[in-house]
Amino acid sequence: MKISRVLVIGGAGYVGSHFCLFATKNGLDVTVMDNLSKGYRSALRCSEFIQADLLDYDNVLMRFSEHKYDAIFHFAANCLVGESVLDPAAYYRNNVISAYNMLEAMKATGHDKVIFSSTCAVYGYPKKLPLCEDHPKEPISPYGRTKLAIEWMLEDYNKAYGIKSARLRYFNAAGCEPDFGLGEDHRPETHLVPNVVRFALKLSDELTIFGNDYPTRDGTCIRDYIHVMDLADAHLKACARLDTVPLIRFNLGTGAGFTNLEVVDSVKRISGVNIVPKFGPRRPGDPAELVADASAAQRDLNWKPTRSDLDSIVKEVIKWFSTCPQGYPS
Repeated sequence: MKISRVLVIGGAGYVGSHFCLFATKNGLDVTVMDNLSKGYRSALRCSEFIQADLLDYDNVLMRFSEHKYDAIFHFAANCLVGESVLDPAAYYRNNVISAYNMLEAMKATGHDKVIFSSTCAVYGYPKKLPLCEDHPKEPISPYGRTKLAIEWMLEDYNKAYGIKSARLRYFNAAGCEPDFGLGEDHRPETHLVPNVVRFALKLSDELTIFGNDYPTRDGTCIRDYIHVMDLADAHLKACARLDTVPLIRFNLGTGAGFTNLEVVDSVKRISGVNIVPKFGPRRPGDPAELVADASAAQRDLNWKPTRSDLDSIVKEVIKWFSTCPQGYPS
């Protein structure tokens, strides 16, 4: 089925806003639903915006009843590992209960296709690298557990109610589209690339690398960085795949990883700034290496990352913060 009208939940956030740009450029009619707790109005790229919270079931049901969407894309979640350890209740409420309300509203209104943003945090500590989809699921944080709980819920709703779903497990989302006014603006910012860039541009006073005694080539963590527009492309391809396979899950990464210090070196080289980070202790729950086996997505979705070169990502982030040093208007 060719899709034309889609609902994007969390479309004012980082990955969601970039997906909306990608979907709009591909001719789709995009409606965004967001409570704006983490997203920004100036990041919206859509034909219609609905300010609503998934925790308000009656309002969500009313909104789902107003229009028929060909597919629903779910990007809304709390996503900080450390914060989830300190306040797991907020994560179970905002992630799991919100997803339950969405699925109940879908069931009540006849919507039967959802593409869900999941995470490599569902795997926990790697037993084998690169990580494939069949790797044991042993999440080590409430954040990872909430995402896995939603994945289980999607499986059950497919079997019982026929709701088709794609579960897309991101590795490290990175990059942006500064030429279209979109960047990465989390508050607080925990992602490495924007933090290194902000330090290089003197927008922050300190840069800390957590752990330099890991069993890696330079002692710092290795991560697999995947461009947000490559993620967006995979979402549309996964949506099309649901026409023939009603329940799918894929890793989304490049299959290659960079150490934290290699990211610092890339920013140093491109910005021309001598960056000297501080080293702090390891953060609880940080595996030494997380790299995706994304061969299933490449094979079954005919998908291949084309924007995920690290230096290109760094150049984009430098351009974004050079143009918008304070990020989006609050």
